[in-house]
Amino acid sequence: MHRVQGQATKDSDDALLNEEMEVQDAAKKKRTKNYRRSLNTRISFSARLPRDVRGVFADSICAVKYSSNPFSDIRDSIQEMIQNVGVQNWKEMEELIYCYIVLNSSEVHKVIEDAFVSLVHF
Repeated sequence: MHRVQGQATKDSDDALLNEEMEVQDAAKKKRTKNYRRSLNTRISFSARLPRDVRGVFADSICAVKYSSNPFSDIRDSIQEMIQNVGVQNWKEMEELIYCYIVLNSSEVHKVIEDAFVSLVHF
C-alpha cells in the first residue's frame, strides 16, 4: 500500500509540476508578447512627416537616428534644416519645431525645446 501511495504522490507531484510549468510558460509568453508590443510602440526605425505639414518642409525626408548626445544631435539637425531649407520667418520656425515634436517621443520633447532655444538669437 505504501508504494501505491508513493506512486500516487509522485504522480500528483508530477501533475503539479507540469501544471506549474504550463503556468510559467504562459506567463513567459504573455511577458514576451507585452514586451514586443511595448517595443513596437516605443521604437520605430522609420519616420514620416505628418500629413498636415505644408510649405518648405513638406518635401523633407525624415531620418531616424540613435544618439548618445541627443541635445547636440538635435541642435545640429535643426541648424542644418534652417540652413538647407532656408527658414525665412517665425511661422516656418514654428512648423519646424512642430515636425520635431511630432516625430519624436515625449521623452525627447524637452531636449528639442532646449535645442531650439539655444539657437534663437534675441
